[in-house]
Order: sequence, then C-alpha cells, then structure tokens
Amino acid sequence: MSNSATDIFTTRESEVRSYCRNWPVVFDTAKGPYQYTEDGERYTDFFSGAGALNYGHNNDVLKEALLEYVAADGVTHSMDMYTKAKREFLEAFTELILAPRGMTHKIQFPGPTGTNAVETALKTARKATGREDVVHFTNAFHGMTLGSLAVTGNAFKRAGAGTPLYHATSAPYDDYIVGETSDFAWLKRIWADSGSGTNLPAAVIVETVQGEGGLKAARGQWLKELQELCREHGVLLIVDDVQAGCGRTGTFFSFEEFGLDPDIITLSKSISGYGLPMALTLMKPEVDDWEPGEHNGTFRGHNPAFVTGTKALRTYWADDALQKNIAARAEQLRARLEVIAGLAEGSELRGRGLLSGLAFRDVEVAEKIAKAAFQHQLLVETSGPSSEVVKIMPPLTITEEQMAAGLDQLEDAAREVLGAPARAGA
Repeated sequence: MSNSATDIFTTRESEVRSYCRNWPVVFDTAKGPYQYTEDGERYTDFFSGAGALNYGHNNDVLKEALLEYVAADGVTHSMDMYTKAKREFLEAFTELILAPRGMTHKIQFPGPTGTNAVETALKTARKATGREDVVHFTNAFHGMTLGSLAVTGNAFKRAGAGTPLYHATSAPYDDYIVGETSDFAWLKRIWADSGSGTNLPAAVIVETVQGEGGLKAARGQWLKELQELCREHGVLLIVDDVQAGCGRTGTFFSFEEFGLDPDIITLSKSISGYGLPMALTLMKPEVDDWEPGEHNGTFRGHNPAFVTGTKALRTYWADDALQKNIAARAEQLRARLEVIAGLAEGSELRGRGLLSGLAFRDVEVAEKIAKAAFQHQLLVETSGPSSEVVKIMPPLTITEEQMAAGLDQLEDAAREVLGAPARAGA
C-alpha cells in the first residue's frame, strides 16, 4: 500500500535503511525525551540516538550556545586549524574531565564518528608498538569501517565488509565460557610462550559494557586483570567508550569505578552534547607517535560541535548534580526491569546505569516487545547476536516522572507480548 508520507524514502533511499523499518512514522520535531511526528503524535524516546543524545533532544542550554555561535558567524569548518571554539573545548575537557582524574592523555580529533575514533586508536597502537595484531572480544562491536569491523564480533556486520578482515584475534569476553576455564588462561599462555605461533599483539580493545553485543557488562575484577595482563606484556589497552561513555553508565568514563588507566580511549556519540558529529581519540603522550598530517580527515574540526560540547561539559560536569540524577534514574529503571523480568522465566537484567535492559530466553520476545512498545508510542531497540535483549537508553537528564511514564509504556508492551495481566492502574 502506498503511503505518500514515506514513498520518497522507499523509492529513493538505499535498502540499507534500518530504524525506519521498525518505526514507520515521519518525525518532525523533538524535545527532551520526546519525538513528535509531523501529525503531532508524541513518542517517548528511550533510544536517544543510539546514545548520541545523552542530554535529550534540543537541550535548551546547548541550543542557545549553538544559535549564538552560528548567528555570530562563528567558524564552522576548520580542518585542524586553531579556533577559539576548539581552544575552549580543550580547556573545558582538560579542566573538568582529565585533570580531576589525573589523566595526561593527549586529544586527537579523528573525524565525525565513533568508527573514526576506533580506526585512529588501532592505527595509533600499531604505530606506537610496531606490531600488527589487535585482540578483541566475543560479541564486541566497534564500528562499520574495515579496521573496526575486524575487531567486531557480529557475523552479519562483518560479512558486509566483502573482503577478508585482517590482523585481529578474538578472545572470550567476561563470562563467555561460564566460568569453565580461567578468564585469561589462553591469552596468558600464548603471550608468554614464544612457541605458541601467535605474535604478541599491539593492543587489546574492549567495551566495559557491550552496547550492541547484548548489554553484557564486564566485572571490575575481570577488567583489572585484563589491564594487568596487558601491562605485563607491553600490550596497549584500548577502551571503546563510544556508547558507554559521557555519563551513560553513571560516571563520565565507564571504567572509572574500576580504577582502570587505559592507554587509549575512544569517545563519540554524546561528546558534542547536541547530537552533532564529533569524536575523540585520547592517548597517553608516550603513544602519540604521529607525524604532522599522517592521519587526518576533512571533518575533524567541526566547531559547532566544539561549542555545544564545551557547554555540555560546563553545564553538566562541573558538579555532581547530573551524576546523582543518573544514579537515581538507574535505580528506578532497574526496579521496573525486575518487575518485567518476573513476568518471563529465565529473563535476565543486563547492563549498567542508563545503558540497561532485559535478555529473554526466547530470543523472539525482545523484538516483539520492541514492536509492541512502538504501538504504545515508546521507542526502544534490541541488542545482542540474536536481538534477544530489550535495550533501554533514556536521556541522562530525564526526570523521575518522565521515566516512570516511559516505563509504564514499556511494561504495558511487555505484558501484552508475554500474556501477563494488565498493569495495575493501566
């Protein structure tokens, strides 16, 4: 059946389009935790641009800074030239993020997206060590360009490369073998044995929470042992914080509570604060071994993103008010997810902070719940190798009342799919 509102998309846009197939409405405006269709219907957004909108849609404070900058004819595109907007971002990031955490990392602006940050991290590690291989983990996701795909576990996404993916070795993520063997027994053995036939890698790349891989959250002890193993063998540790960073798990970096000290860190998604394209690769000074211009990109100097990124840092990370809200909303989310989990035997809570969700034993349930949630005007996506996890990512600035209303929508959808009695008060 023809739909004049969407015909142009279906006839002219590539078949690769994805989210629109699950949410077949035309959105026109957005504010805070809500998106509105061109017909005026309101949808609660527990997707948040896949984590690019941690401060909500069209955040007033960030929008004001952006409009003022554009109205004053501020520089938009600058490659890697010096600009006032970049200077102010670097100053704010140093003052509010790096210095309080005792971090000496240099900052590279690799391009507009997370996969640019990952590609830069991989090249940095290989150049600094002179080694080629990178160890990654089962069910990892690090991006869609060739280097990032090589360290990604998802078979469907890897197949899209259309070419062999080189110089990467997979290892089991935390609890992948369900405790049947020592977590790092294999890596410890082959890295120490010159006869193993395996060369020492340049780096290990890891997500503390596997955002696309099923919301598996690594234990702090596992992550610390991984860091110790890397230090013992002179292997660089890369933490991919593209989705789990910028406050999503409760602290600015997802690894803070575990006391990790990564050699290289990737950030993107919400680093601009407003959903504008921006990415960072942070690296310790001793691995910043680049020659001028040796790695570059046309859009590595996106000044409007510097402006909103600076405003986000100075508004939300100069005190602990946002972190307190994240902690409270995460507790609220977990409590309601436990209620929903009780409706389906074998279901399991996953994730950390406001990057959380539910895994279901029946792998078809999560997608059914996501589809039913859309009918209740709630946007949620699924995660995991079989899309078996309902993934919840509301904005970090969401209020208690907004969160409760969205969780009512989620619970109602879950009860419908699971054949459970209606929610009390629904």
